[in-house]
Amino acid sequence: MTDLLAGKTILITGASSGIGESAARLFAREGANVVITARRKAELDRVAEDIAAGGGNVLAVQADTTDAGELQRAVAAAVERWGCLDGALNNAGRTQGGGRLAEVTDETFDSVLETNFKGVWLAMRAELQAMTAEGAAGGSIVNISSIGGTFGAAGQSVYGATKAAVIALSRAAAAEYGRDGVRVNAIAPGATMTEMMVSWQQRDPSIVEHLSSLAALGRPGQPDEIAEAAAWLLSDRASYVTGMTLGVDGGTAPWPH
Repeated sequence: MTDLLAGKTILITGASSGIGESAARLFAREGANVVITARRKAELDRVAEDIAAGGGNVLAVQADTTDAGELQRAVAAAVERWGCLDGALNNAGRTQGGGRLAEVTDETFDSVLETNFKGVWLAMRAELQAMTAEGAAGGSIVNISSIGGTFGAAGQSVYGATKAAVIALSRAAAAEYGRDGVRVNAIAPGATMTEMMVSWQQRDPSIVEHLSSLAALGRPGQPDEIAEAAAWLLSDRASYVTGMTLGVDGGTAPWPH
């Protein structure tokens, strides 16, 4: 490893699996103090134990990103343990589960909106307060959006709308907090082999085959590949990058209707 994140304290939401878990493992290998959060305590503890066994610095804090108090507690734990919060990867999210716009229930709409958009906003609010507190040195925030937030996808209207909102939120925060030494960027992954995608593939292998056919590289991404992009954006090597949305999608063309 290159010690890309040496000495930095970085909080990761949704770190019990998928992109969040890969990021936690990578960031620790790159020298960061990682604070990992998720709702699923058993899975979160497993990730923390593995990182610690490998010599990494890790703190696991069970937290639901839709709960402002729990997020504040996670940020406070990071500051208490390591003295500051240098970075954050806001990764927690959920999918819509399909269905055309007029078929989406109020319950699905509310749940997707609360997790994918309000959850990111709540996390950023807590993180920004820590990064701009008296004596703080700023920091870097990366929010996970999706290619679904950059162009419309049939069956994912609400999901796509929330991911587009994450991009807009990231750009606004970058403009507001740049003079405070805080950089804010987003990543828009394409089809990525998270647990969700693997389960889809098990039910219908043609789904991944179809999504792969839309990518210039002809394959889906791996969680580690998204994590690598996040590590760079959170590092000092991206010190003049803010307000941007980085597509990590293998050159995916817009999904047909």
